[in-house]
Amino acid sequence: MLFVLDVGNTNIVMGIYEGKNLLGHWRLTSQKRTSDEIGFMLLGLLGEAKIKKEDLTACAYASVVPSLDEFFIEAVKKYLNLPCLKVTNDLDLGMEIKLRNPSEVGADRLLNTIAAKEKYGTPLIVADLGTAITLDVISKEGAYLGGAIAPGMEVGMELLFSRTAKLPQIDLKAPESYIGASTHEAIQSGIVYGFVGMVDTIARGMFKELGGSCRVVATGGHAKILAEHSEVVTDLDHGLTLDGLRIVYERNKSLV
Repeated sequence: MLFVLDVGNTNIVMGIYEGKNLLGHWRLTSQKRTSDEIGFMLLGLLGEAKIKKEDLTACAYASVVPSLDEFFIEAVKKYLNLPCLKVTNDLDLGMEIKLRNPSEVGADRLLNTIAAKEKYGTPLIVADLGTAITLDVISKEGAYLGGAIAPGMEVGMELLFSRTAKLPQIDLKAPESYIGASTHEAIQSGIVYGFVGMVDTIARGMFKELGGSCRVVATGGHAKILAEHSEVVTDLDHGLTLDGLRIVYERNKSLV
């Protein structure tokens, strides 16, 4: 069994694969912990899932928070006794990266596009709605071309509330109409429909540069809201990052 671990700015996502089958997965809040705290947490999750650590063969690890890498990798080695493959641009990714500086691309963006390419074909756009909103493009030939990055919905709300004393805190969901009948609904309309409109506008611009429309796959914590209201999103897939970790491990397992 393969243990996969993705450390993001807001969430930590973990999963267990047996072959291509995802047996279990967990999503936790990202925060700084010691390697011992992480180790006990991992053992607890495995115990609850009734998976023995002896049945695990390796770990595939990705992160966009370098300050946490040492603690997670040490915990995996110390408490699970697993070799750990960290995803970098130096690995065999099975995909050409056509950027001026390939090392600039975050591991999560690469993993999402690697998995989406295998599952949905090309050309393709992956829209990830998390702490940041990213749109990443794969060409018809299967190369990673780049994309767009913007603040995420929650970041936008936090900035709005931090600069305005009288606005109420809201739950992040779409109101029934664009014209909010209360301040609460007006904020929901502006945040949800505003960000959906931004994603759709950027995606349509990407269609023009690609020479035609293509599949748009949404993933990330707020992907469901986008998929429900977007005019361009064709698929919703919350498992892209973990699937990408599995694929990259299979291509590079001889290194661990």
